[in-house]
Amino acid sequence: MDVTAIGEILIDLTQTGVNEAGVPQFSANPGGAPANVAVAAARLGAKTAFLGKVGSDAFGAYLRRVLADNGVDSRGLRSGDLFTSMAIVSVDETGERSFRFVRGADRELPPEGVDEDEVLGSKILHFGSVSLTAGLSRNATIFAARTAHRRGGLVSYDPNYRAALWKSQEEASEWMTIPLPLVDILKASEEELPLLTGVSDLEEGTRILEERGVSLIMITLGSEGCFCRWRGESWRQPGVPVKVADTNGAGDTFLGAVLSRLCARGEKPLEGLERAELKDILAYANRAAAFTCSRSGAIPAMPTREELFDKEGAPRLP
Repeated sequence: MDVTAIGEILIDLTQTGVNEAGVPQFSANPGGAPANVAVAAARLGAKTAFLGKVGSDAFGAYLRRVLADNGVDSRGLRSGDLFTSMAIVSVDETGERSFRFVRGADRELPPEGVDEDEVLGSKILHFGSVSLTAGLSRNATIFAARTAHRRGGLVSYDPNYRAALWKSQEEASEWMTIPLPLVDILKASEEELPLLTGVSDLEEGTRILEERGVSLIMITLGSEGCFCRWRGESWRQPGVPVKVADTNGAGDTFLGAVLSRLCARGEKPLEGLERAELKDILAYANRAAAFTCSRSGAIPAMPTREELFDKEGAPRLP
């Protein structure tokens, strides 16, 4: 297995407009950042699996089918008595999102529900911070990350801060930084960097993370691309211009693209990685994220490898 993701999979109720009375209208789409990363990487050629929990309900069955339809191994997706979790996603005129959560089964994955063989058999174990907010899933996530790290696997982390899920910024910062000693690959937004390091400056903040042991650090900058630090060097990778329909899932697509390309390098994805090759990987990931931004929804908007290149192998733009 290339990438195993652990965490939340849920239903995104995404605003699609308003009716004649001005009442917001929503569509139900599959979502949850770790699940998004697993799907994005699978669509781009990686072998991926997902560990999490849904309700024994129609939404849970639907999410299981979505994973299967996108080539993600869902044997580690448990079902329980609580309902499948939901996120209400509102999108403004610029494509930016706001979230409200109705949490259910995703919080209740216990450590004993984690398939250790799946974790240990993957090149990369990926997780986010939503599963660190509360419930049994907090212990399950830390257990999985420690297991992978202890046995020499790579650990990928996306802090994915959602203010509505934490009692305070201070609590979020405390829990979001706890896993850092286990992390090899980190993708965060510019807004999340101060929560992890106490500083907003990209150079200083990423240097702090590198000093704490994180090898590859990527800070996403929206339309401006990303800022990367690798082996003591740092640089900005330009974004890809695109007419934005919806930014939901763009960061997950970016990370899924990076992980898929790293895993394609072999059994040790970071070994021998040079700056020039990494820049090419980041350009590829920015282009994949731009495709997602050009369409609505998270998982439904994610591109395949065939969409990113024409028949001659030349890169396509969204």
